[in-house]
Amino acid sequence: MNDYRELRLDLTPCCEDATDVMAALLADAGYESFVADAEGLTAYVKSELYDEEALGNALALFPFEAEISRRVTTIEGQDWNSEWEKNYFKPIVVGERCVIHSSFHSDVPSAEYDIVIDPKMAFGTGHHATTSQVIAALLEIDERGLTVTDMGTGTGILAILCGMRGAAEVNGVEIDPAAYENAVENIALNRSQNVRLHCGDASVLPSLPKADLFIANINRNIITGDIDRYVAAMKPGATMILSGFYEHDIPVIMEVAAPLGLSETAHTVLNDWCCLRLKLN
Repeated sequence: MNDYRELRLDLTPCCEDATDVMAALLADAGYESFVADAEGLTAYVKSELYDEEALGNALALFPFEAEISRRVTTIEGQDWNSEWEKNYFKPIVVGERCVIHSSFHSDVPSAEYDIVIDPKMAFGTGHHATTSQVIAALLEIDERGLTVTDMGTGTGILAILCGMRGAAEVNGVEIDPAAYENAVENIALNRSQNVRLHCGDASVLPSLPKADLFIANINRNIITGDIDRYVAAMKPGATMILSGFYEHDIPVIMEVAAPLGLSETAHTVLNDWCCLRLKLN
């Protein structure tokens, strides 16, 4: 069975924090992927996992004062890889040096770094402004011999690139079991011998070697909540690359980052999304 339920929630009023929290609550109820916009959130769950009571419980825990309207539709089973190929996931070249494509693509541009990603409805294909900016930042850094931690590795694309660029050891951490399994498959597709994956949250970090380079492409709230644990998992003088938030969130990030000894060295912006580079003093 390969059917999905599409849940559309319109929130009035709506803000980024509200959709972030709603996505987290729905993830606990079995939903696997989310698309937020200015009016609300669209979420997807396998039909056999759809549970009206679980959905009601998730909505009851929503802490924001907002009017919520919902609509549920069924998406009939199909070849999801084919749908990605036709409707969304096209080969992409970042920085004219890194090409990202799926194993089902046939017409692929040549590039210095060739990464194969079969996303299976997971995010992190390189098309989003956050992922592409982090990739561009990684192409500017010499990763040879470094120990790297990729927090919230998703499809594993950033960890794979670091491995290709000569990192001595790359540790990808992913909290979502489905995304973790997808990352495992993508690591195998790319024969990434120096990449290790760990299913869990920031509590995994103390068991990993301290990082010369720490990457977190997640969202503002998780980053600000866990950044002290990120810093504890870094070597003195290490580099941190953060994304998953907007340019106007930089002061919010720095308010918690600066007291921990982190200073900004650069940032880029694409479609209002930001990639922030920091150094641990």
